Amino acid sequence: MAETMVGALDGIRVLDFTAVMAGPYATRMLADLGAEVVKVETMTGGDQVRARPPLRDGKSRYFAQLNAGKRSLACDLKSPKMQDTIRALVAKCDVLVENFRPGVMARLGLDHETLLKVNPRLVYCSISGYGQKGPKAHSPAYAPVIHASSGFDLTNLEYQDGSETPATGGIFIADVLGGTHAFGAIQTALFQRERTGLGQFIDVSMLEAMVGMLVYEMQVAQQPLDERRPLYKPLRTRDGFIMVAPTSPGNFLSLIKAMGRDTLAQDPRFVTNADRNRNWDDLLAETEAWTIQHRSQEAEAILSAKGVPCAVYRTVEEVMEDDQLAARNAFTTLDDGAGPFKVTNPPFQMSASTAHARAHLAALGEDGANVMREILDMRDEEIENYRNEGLML
Repeated sequence: MAETMVGALDGIRVLDFTAVMAGPYATRMLADLGAEVVKVETMTGGDQVRARPPLRDGKSRYFAQLNAGKRSLACDLKSPKMQDTIRALVAKCDVLVENFRPGVMARLGLDHETLLKVNPRLVYCSISGYGQKGPKAHSPAYAPVIHASSGFDLTNLEYQDGSETPATGGIFIADVLGGTHAFGAIQTALFQRERTGLGQFIDVSMLEAMVGMLVYEMQVAQQPLDERRPLYKPLRTRDGFIMVAPTSPGNFLSLIKAMGRDTLAQDPRFVTNADRNRNWDDLLAETEAWTIQHRSQEAEAILSAKGVPCAVYRTVEEVMEDDQLAARNAFTTLDDGAGPFKVTNPPFQMSASTAHARAHLAALGEDGANVMREILDMRDEEIENYRNEGLML
């Protein structure tokens, strides 16, 4: 990665009113591309993820991964004077992102309609569970709630033979998906601003992000099928599990060749693609009869050499040592003062600009004074007055 390259969003300034995960995920990606992101936090603890494990010496690495590269301004948003100051900051920003419940920003005098008068070029993005309008707009929603509400959990249950209850969840798909859609929409709005000179309001619904992910399932719900689609199942090996996905006719022929079972091509169950789909469980059983004779790595090597799509099931610890990810510089090593640790970079690389986690890991309110000096030309005595009045750290 050439050090001389600039970030695609160098010169873009973002005012970030987000907390927990969906919003911070979006603004972290903006920071990765070079945007100046000013994270606005409460003075009493800031973003609640600052206190969430894993912690070392009181510093959260969960928070660090979501907020690398951002500056921290901790202030009292309920103060009319600070609200005026925030509006002055908005006049000098390109993007505002927030993920409060609908109505909160309006009560603070920081809603889109108000700020549009301050800065017509502002791209204003709101991320919420259900969107800014509709009967559930004001309902509280975290990712697990959205997973249940979107149909994702019960759809996934239909794919789990023998299970009677939806799976327990710990990976917040709705947050990551909502944040990713917000990131893309913000780029699009900035591009349109280049043409029109005007910003716009972006309303991101995590519910709609999840529903949009259920592409096949939505169509089957409208046009039911007599047969269930082929499901991809873990196949046992001598020391673990492997995923094998022989989806195309070519994949099937490669698979049976790798297993030394060429005669399966004439088996009535597997002659055509339709035959294989109807007898998918039989095909996986034949495959597992072979994989169980091999260790996971050995099975993967044999199948991959023949062009069969497959992968050994791995832990996150194993993934972080992966040669492929290392070759792509998929991680950046940061240090928050409590020791070095890895965080992910964006899953894309750009030939003419940098896209990676930035090293600044701000303590709560660490950058407030510099933000006021650099953006608002505020004098030191004015900043001290704000602090003495309890308006900022």
